[in-house]
Amino acid sequence: MPVPVPRQRAIPAVECGQAQAAPAVGGPLEEEAHRDATLTNNTGTMLTLLLIEDDPAGSPIVPDLLDSAGKPIRVRTARNLTEAERLLTDDVHCILLDLALAAPGGTDADDELAVLKHVLRLAPRHAVLALTASTDAERGAEAVRVGAQDYLFRDELDGRLLSRAIRYAVERKRSDSAERRLAEGRLRAQENRRLERGLLPTPLLEGSSLRFAARYRPGRSRALLGGDFYDAVRTPDGTVHAMIGDVCGHGPDEAALGVELRIAWRALTLAGLCGDELLSTLQEVLEHERADEEIFATLCTVDIAPDGRRAGLCLAGHPAPLIARPGRPARLLPYDNNGPALGLLPGARWPRMQVELGAEWSLMLYTDGLIEGRVGAGGERLGQDGMVEMIRRQLSEGLRGEALLRSAVHEVRDLNGGELTDDVAVVLLDRTP
Repeated sequence: MPVPVPRQRAIPAVECGQAQAAPAVGGPLEEEAHRDATLTNNTGTMLTLLLIEDDPAGSPIVPDLLDSAGKPIRVRTARNLTEAERLLTDDVHCILLDLALAAPGGTDADDELAVLKHVLRLAPRHAVLALTASTDAERGAEAVRVGAQDYLFRDELDGRLLSRAIRYAVERKRSDSAERRLAEGRLRAQENRRLERGLLPTPLLEGSSLRFAARYRPGRSRALLGGDFYDAVRTPDGTVHAMIGDVCGHGPDEAALGVELRIAWRALTLAGLCGDELLSTLQEVLEHERADEEIFATLCTVDIAPDGRRAGLCLAGHPAPLIARPGRPARLLPYDNNGPALGLLPGARWPRMQVELGAEWSLMLYTDGLIEGRVGAGGERLGQDGMVEMIRRQLSEGLRGEALLRSAVHEVRDLNGGELTDDVAVVLLDRTP
């Protein structure tokens, strides 16, 4: 709790939001000048005080108010709260309020700080100094607890002390406001992270013998979610459905649209749709939900038969998956029947290709962020061929599952010479006999 301001030499503190006694009159002048220098009006404009007191013209504390640069502090006077509200413009920096002022009508008559609470509601962005009698220090301390920056004794003030108190109050209010904005920003960032983390998928593969791994890196700075999206579910007949997609663009709107498409894909898949029928319905969802007609999305879907030996593949403007099998070099699946991206052609069709997988395999689905990073200082990009060679080498080194995806994303980033600007999503499904 703040302590009462000592006679004549009371100097409000700026630390921890509490009033605190300053050094005695005999303290080093250099230290005092340094403290004053740190409390200059940062805007370089004249400080303005709004004095709210029943009889401001008769107050001995108003004249000779100077800021730390020796410039006069402008004073406006109000005899009541109605006048104060009219004079309270944006150029007012500090309010000096007499706590003995009559409380506004409709307030609790027993509340000694009703007038202060009214002013704090009226001026939430302004510094407030409470003025009280030297015999009522407890009331002044309570005023600080309620929200005033400090309290001063009416009968012990001079112009010099009040000038310094005003400067301290203004700086403390600025510091409190900046700290509050920082805390609010951190809270919003935490809430956004929790929201984005909750929107990432949890694959539904219970009962499947396939192993699932995924790697996700959004292109937006400090984001957890980008325009890329993926999912995997197992339907009651034992078929495992997986997909990966990419909404053009990298902002929060694209991320939100990607989430909508992923959720729609899961719902439609669990309802029994697949292939062209599913993609046609997703295109309708995209057309209704996108903010601009230029927005489109690429998509790759696979449905793996219950025996795990074959799959149906649909490509909507998306890179073909990579398949790796023992004794054979990793390669891309066929992409001759690649259909258009969703949202480009009304009434488009997406043929479903049948693919033989075999008894043991690894299937990697990815977005173009993995292949569009640059290689070295030149303008050449990694491309699909470069990615295939990279995966072949990493497989030969014994990397599998999460380790393979982690190594792939890290190597692509290193080849790019730094962070990738595009979102990256990679999904890996493995089957072992």
